[in-house]
Amino acid sequence: MQMIQVSITLSPKPRGVHFITQEIITQLPQLQQFEIGLLHLFLQHTSAAITINENADPDVRYDTETFINDLIPEDYPKFSHILEGSDDMPAHLKSMLFGCQLTIPIREGRMALGTWQGIYLIEPRSMGGRRHLIATLQGNVI
Repeated sequence: MQMIQVSITLSPKPRGVHFITQEIITQLPQLQQFEIGLLHLFLQHTSAAITINENADPDVRYDTETFINDLIPEDYPKFSHILEGSDDMPAHLKSMLFGCQLTIPIREGRMALGTWQGIYLIEPRSMGGRRHLIATLQGNVI
């Protein structure tokens, strides 16, 4: 049994729902060492989120963003946390809805995602900047 922890920095992205699976794999070559195990990803931010969803049709990303923006609009008149901009409080709520961590099984040096599954960054801020993940690998090495 082995454990490895790695910091991953995601490139800055505009507001939206972004496919980040390959960006994670590129910065996590240690994944290939694990025969079986778990990958835990923790997003170190309170104004963004990560999730797993369909990676084939880009309309899923568009529809997701459209729906969550309708659900949690900017400039909601009852928000009092507005010092960091009108997109900040909605970003906190979107982070709470989707969450900031994922646990993914590892099989034969790869994430055991389903055929159409991918990892997404939900970036609700207009200028979110670089986002940071802590990746923890745990399992049996090859």
